[in-house]
Amino acid sequence: MTRFSATTESEAVVAADRAAIWKVLTDPVLLPQLTPLLSRIETDGDLWRWHLIKLSVLGVGISPVFTERMVFDEGRRIDYTHEPPKGVTERTGAEGSYMLSDVEGGTHLGISLTLDVDLPLPRLAAPGVTAVMKETMARMGDRFSANLLQHLGVSEARRSQ
Repeated sequence: MTRFSATTESEAVVAADRAAIWKVLTDPVLLPQLTPLLSRIETDGDLWRWHLIKLSVLGVGISPVFTERMVFDEGRRIDYTHEPPKGVTERTGAEGSYMLSDVEGGTHLGISLTLDVDLPLPRLAAPGVTAVMKETMARMGDRFSANLLQHLGVSEARRSQ
C-alpha cells in the first residue's frame, strides 16, 4: 500500500447568519444530503464515521469509510482529526477544519481539508492519483458550496482574497 495525500483550502463570505451555517456543518443527517459522494455519517459523541460512495482511482475501486474526532468550538470552529477505532485499519482519513466568523455582509467561512488514502498502487502513480484526488475534492467542494447556498436561501458567496 502507498499513502497518497491531497489538500484543499477555500474561503468565502456567505450572506447568511453564522448560526445558520453552524447548524448545517454540525448536522450529520443533513451533511450527506448536501455533500456529493458522501452517503452517510454515523455518530458516537464526538466520533463521526464518514461513509463515501464507491470511487475509482486509476482503476482501483475503493469505498472510503473513516472515523474522525470532531472538536467543536461552538459557532466558531470545527476541527477534525482521523481517529479510527482501536484494532480497526482505515485506509482513508481526513484532517482539517471549518472556521466561521462574523463579517460585514454575513459570515466568513474558511475550510481546510487534507485527505489521505492508502491504495495498492506504486509510488510512481502519485502524480496521477493526486490529480484525481484534487479534482474530485474540488468538484465536491463546488457542489457542496452550491447546495449549502441553496439550503440557506443565498444566491452566491464572495470568494475571499
